[in-house]
Amino acid sequence: MTSSPTHDVVIIGCGPVGALAACLLGRAGLQVLVLERDTTHYPLPRAVHLDHEMVRLFQSAGVAEAILPDMIDTDGHLHIGADGQVIRYMGTVGHARPFGWSNDWFFYQPEIETHLRAGFAAMPNVMLKLGAEFTGLTQTPPLPFRGGAGGGGSPHGTASGERPHPNPSPEGEGLKVTYHQDGREHQATARWAIACDGSRSPVRKALGVVLDDLGFEEPWLVVDAEVDGPVTFPDLTGVPAQADLQRLSVMVCDPARPATVVPGRGNHRRWEMMLLPGEDDAAMMAPDTVVRLLEPWIGSVPHTIVRSATYRFHGLVAEQWQVGNVFLAGDAAHQTPPFFGQGMCHGLRDVANLAWKMAAIVNDHADPAILATYQPERDPHVRAVIGAAVAAGRYICELDPDKAVVRDAEMVARAAAQAAQPGTHQTAADLIRPISAGLVLPGTAGAGERFIQPVLDDGRKLDDATGQGWRLFVDGPAPRARGITAIDIATLDDGGALRAWLAAHDTPAALVRPDHYVFGTGSAPALIAAYANALGLVLETAA
Repeated sequence: MTSSPTHDVVIIGCGPVGALAACLLGRAGLQVLVLERDTTHYPLPRAVHLDHEMVRLFQSAGVAEAILPDMIDTDGHLHIGADGQVIRYMGTVGHARPFGWSNDWFFYQPEIETHLRAGFAAMPNVMLKLGAEFTGLTQTPPLPFRGGAGGGGSPHGTASGERPHPNPSPEGEGLKVTYHQDGREHQATARWAIACDGSRSPVRKALGVVLDDLGFEEPWLVVDAEVDGPVTFPDLTGVPAQADLQRLSVMVCDPARPATVVPGRGNHRRWEMMLLPGEDDAAMMAPDTVVRLLEPWIGSVPHTIVRSATYRFHGLVAEQWQVGNVFLAGDAAHQTPPFFGQGMCHGLRDVANLAWKMAAIVNDHADPAILATYQPERDPHVRAVIGAAVAAGRYICELDPDKAVVRDAEMVARAAAQAAQPGTHQTAADLIRPISAGLVLPGTAGAGERFIQPVLDDGRKLDDATGQGWRLFVDGPAPRARGITAIDIATLDDGGALRAWLAAHDTPAALVRPDHYVFGTGSAPALIAAYANALGLVLETAA
């Protein structure tokens, strides 16, 4: 068995989640080893949707400009009832874009993976090993830390002033990852490992972590096609005047066969169709069956079927996301029904959360115990969105015609009541709740929210103008501290967006984390002190 030098992080799996982790950690200067079992990209589309927050993370990773030409921004989601009536509309046309990007983006996954890998390919501190299959790991001490929401551990180093517990896996103790490559066993040593190895996660199984089943499992057929023309929709009623069906993710809640029609970049389109009781997976994937199912949607429009596959849509969450110095991320930690397109988004948020904390420990000597806030921050967030997707799945998958009629009437009434209340328009992005525990300053306005990203008068977006990392936005001069970029908002030509945000939260300053979530609000000196306390830092400040 060969042994490689010590790394800061070993990433197991180099799909989009693992590749973004490599980009973020590599840009922070950490020594990273990426292990990928396959020698080439998976050539077919799997995930197809991202939201504005993910494009902002691509900004942070330095890959947004490369990725954007291979994506298309669209206009939201539309749900259709059994009789062709609109029962739910989460559209974005005509609405503000406070985060700098459109809410909904569609892509072709092999292209995204290529760009993300290119994002770290030239980094000398990031090494990618292809054909490297994970075979095991050991940690010292062997007793694992099972923290977070599932394991009863409390957040370490929180901003509320609670002092950290002793680090369960102190620095310097061994984490060894073994993998098979080129017919030999190899071993890598590292401070941490991030398992981005998918829903069947060998790492999760090796750790003995079990999944919490949220009680949703339905079989669906997924068909991807290249279509040289528009998709045909049945006669619909109640479609908003501003809604372009070709630019919406349309969920047809028809008890005869629930289905989703998804737009894509270029001429790529996706259909997801529920399998009915008694239908056989193999028979439903047969080419003649797929042609028959697509015919009402595309008729004689020239097209090429890219793939057809059946899936079981699940709602699952790992009970522990951290075991010692090993962290589960993406599908290894959670799986969601796809009804709001948040599956990949969850995983990218996971590694963005971990990356800045690991960088703070390595580069700024922050307390390693801050990593115990990973699950308390991410688990409630993921469960809330999966819960919304499961709830949507239950009404979408209704096969009883009589119950579907009742459902439709209730949803139309609910939509009408919402429309009658100003300021209550909902998009899928509104499902993302603030962080409520962990490295946020509780009791301060806006803590845990995603911070806005206005576009400046010169066309730049906020993050490109101010840089990444910790940022303190102040309406006036601000004290400075190592590790924090202080920004007087008067120096930014943003049309008053930042001043309006501070005024709406009745605060003179906001401190924003590297993952673009608000740490807290209040006076600038108090925020700096709370930041130092939360990360276990001793800071020297200057006026």
